[in-house]
Amino acid sequence: MEDMLFYDRIQFAFTITFHYLFPQLTMGLSLLIVYYKGKFLFNKEEIYNDAAKFWMKIFALNFAMGVVTGIPMEFQFGTNWAKFSELTGGIIGQTLAMEGMFSFFLESSFLGLFIFGEKLLGHKLHFVTGFLVFLGSWASGYLIIATHSWMQHPVGFEILENGKFVLTNFGALFSNPWLLPSYLHNQLASLVTASFVMAAIGAFYILNDKHHAFGKLFVKTGVIFGFVASVLVAVPTGDLAAKNVVKYQPATFAAMEGIFETEEGGSEIVLIGQPNIVDKKLDNKIAVPNILSFLTYQKWDAQIKGLNEFDEAVHPTNIPGLYYAYHIMVGLGTIFIGLLFFAIVQLFRKKLYETKWILYSLVFLLPFPYIANTMGWYTAELGRQPWLVFNLLRTSAGASPTVSAGNTLFTLLGFVGLYLLLGLLFLILAGKIINKGPQLVKH
Repeated sequence: MEDMLFYDRIQFAFTITFHYLFPQLTMGLSLLIVYYKGKFLFNKEEIYNDAAKFWMKIFALNFAMGVVTGIPMEFQFGTNWAKFSELTGGIIGQTLAMEGMFSFFLESSFLGLFIFGEKLLGHKLHFVTGFLVFLGSWASGYLIIATHSWMQHPVGFEILENGKFVLTNFGALFSNPWLLPSYLHNQLASLVTASFVMAAIGAFYILNDKHHAFGKLFVKTGVIFGFVASVLVAVPTGDLAAKNVVKYQPATFAAMEGIFETEEGGSEIVLIGQPNIVDKKLDNKIAVPNILSFLTYQKWDAQIKGLNEFDEAVHPTNIPGLYYAYHIMVGLGTIFIGLLFFAIVQLFRKKLYETKWILYSLVFLLPFPYIANTMGWYTAELGRQPWLVFNLLRTSAGASPTVSAGNTLFTLLGFVGLYLLLGLLFLILAGKIINKGPQLVKH
């Protein structure tokens, strides 16, 4: 049973990690495309329209990859997690069906019109189609995170005698206190990814002395949007999301921060340390006293419960994994804010495009927002374990009892091979689009 559950979890983790490489870019990029198209309508400078069309090519490629890799996610609810689907389908089926029927079709339909319909529609209607693509992609994220938020903090339900969860208050799904901070945090994080991708490609053009006008435009847009989004990811959205964890999942928060013993007189914030589960402490830690108490409760001496205050049965399953995922996410976010701040300063000094170390840094950091987003999701998912529905349905009770470990391992190896090929194909196609670059149409 343990082997079966392990492979079920590994397969889901691998497929959803690979899948989410694509939506995080499309959601952020859709907003930047709307910005470029709106800028073109406002000042009639053709470079903005051409920039929007160039990035829509990248968007469309990502969207296609997201669809291909997203379909297996739905099937795994019925194969590997059939018991979870049986027990909670009356609730999560609501939001997942709405995401598929409304958001996905809205996004995909108007994506085709945006790509092929500019001459037919005219620029104003073309802008509307781009805005509807943006709306569909962000609505999709909202409905997915509504599902995730219910699993983290279940509301508006009752449990029948047969163990099935039934929805008693539809509105509660969308007024869940966990939902809005998580959604805004996630969407702004996707904007960070899109901004870094845009800035990195712009920096690549400048450093290679090609598509110079577009390179400058992409770097400027990416740096400005990226800096604003990176700050908002930390404060207020990250702060609000963390406060939800403190309130509703205190043992998870203690594990995230590496707090094993409750500290009197205020809790320190750990910058570096290694969790020692055997001795229940952090090894080799570097910490700043009282900061965590102030950030959490706005009181320097506020007490934060350590893991010793909670029954080990409700401790997160993988405390080191949770701790490292959270600290990698926070550490990378801090680096993003620092680099982009220097880039903003150089932009205002009109020296950004000649500051080679910043341009090279933007190119080098291109993969790291993807890593930060992935670590953010790992923090959320590892923090909820050992529960599928927090405090109500254990992960071990949601797996399919008739799918063997061998079957799951076989299909996992198949996914790994197939996704490596898909990833290689994506990189080749994206590389061709980037190498060709945007085309400035002269009228």
